[in-house]
Amino acid sequence: MSTPDAPRASVSRASASGPTESLWLRILLRCLAVTGAALVITTAIAFAMNGGSGAASVLFGYAVVALFFGLSLLIGHFVGRSNPSGALGIFMVTYAIKVVGFAAVLFFVGVPSWLERTWFFGAAVGAVVLWQIVEVTVFAKARHQLYNDCDSTGSSGTQAVDGRA
Repeated sequence: MSTPDAPRASVSRASASGPTESLWLRILLRCLAVTGAALVITTAIAFAMNGGSGAASVLFGYAVVALFFGLSLLIGHFVGRSNPSGALGIFMVTYAIKVVGFAAVLFFVGVPSWLERTWFFGAAVGAVVLWQIVEVTVFAKARHQLYNDCDSTGSSGTQAVDGRA
């Protein structure tokens, strides 16, 4: 006796998937989406409480964070295309540079007269914390290829640990 699903059950087999494609761009897009949603809410609240200066302060705080954090992910993406094993190292170097750059921008730009310090600080710190949470979460869920799928004999790497196929 056969069920209607029997022919499909024998055909559909799970196959191993490869590494995550375009990891750094995926992280960037997710970070922008999540922090952007929080930005809209925070900007609306700041506008309701402090008007245009509060909303502009939130936007400025978010923009500085998104610019510097986004740049390091873009650098990781472009370096990762030509040197995948070196992408994480370059990412770490740009991480240190962006912290110094973030401080330099704030030092050289100074404090504009319209800036509401509390909204700016809250938006910048909130964006950094949320960005880091999303970045680590997306990176942790990514699939990283550790070994080549094909060895020198041309087999597909399906051999079991005990030597049997």
